[in-house]
Amino acid sequence: MRKVLIGIAAFGLLLAACAESSEETSSPSASGSTAALCAKSITTYVSSGVLTVGTDNPAYPPWYAGGHTADTNWKINNPATGKGFESAVAYAVAEKMGFTAEQVQWVEVPFNQSFAPGQKSFDFDINQISYTAKRARQVTFSDSYYDVNQALVAVEGTPITQATSFTELKDYTLATQIGTTSYEYIVNVIRPAKEAGAYNTLADAVQSLKSGSVDGIVVDLPTAFYITAVQIPNGLIVGQFPNPEGQQPEHFGMVFAKDNQLAQCVNMALAELKGDGELKAIQDQWLSTKVSVPVFATS
Repeated sequence: MRKVLIGIAAFGLLLAACAESSEETSSPSASGSTAALCAKSITTYVSSGVLTVGTDNPAYPPWYAGGHTADTNWKINNPATGKGFESAVAYAVAEKMGFTAEQVQWVEVPFNQSFAPGQKSFDFDINQISYTAKRARQVTFSDSYYDVNQALVAVEGTPITQATSFTELKDYTLATQIGTTSYEYIVNVIRPAKEAGAYNTLADAVQSLKSGSVDGIVVDLPTAFYITAVQIPNGLIVGQFPNPEGQQPEHFGMVFAKDNQLAQCVNMALAELKGDGELKAIQDQWLSTKVSVPVFATS
């Protein structure tokens, strides 16, 4: 998730386009913020007058919350509740860009399809998608809306729970969902002696841990808290992993079709949310925890 830089010239063009635009039916509500002025100039929304947001299904906590899945195709949580970290962020960004809650619609997008090349069914996708240079060749990322560490989940009482370093993890079987930065972290950073388990879904990876097929699974830290609280009651967060030396912190960004100018507007909205403290407040509400998680030593 490296930052999408907005040049002064590009910003001026966007504001000029806003002033000249007469496509009121395809634009969000009027607002004085720069993000809203920017969003008003965009003419490539998936649906006229609507902000279409994609995410995966099931919609897991703490990223989504509130339930309300009856009479919908959503499992566990309906993203339209506005509850859960990513749902709340999506609606906060939408508001900064001049959209009402009623103008936001959600579509199901499998994780691996979100950053695949080609036409998109969404204006942006928000689904714990970490920025990587490889993915950024196929889609456009927003600035970071959350910096994240990877963590290791295991079952209480198993030998791996005593590990405190990368060296002590070498002989264990680790697994996660394929196509994720968690999988890349196992393969490229931890580098265990045994082949990493690669599952099509996170639910499959969790089941493999519950059944004893693997010793531990690697996921982002907030997801680790959910897994150990709900999915594996006897689960334990063994530790969290440091960022690879010399690299910027891993972070999540919204994903757009390649070169979609709406990403610039979302970056403006994120800057406003960071500036007025609203993004931090959302993070504190949905992701804060008082639990201290140790960090693995790299040797």
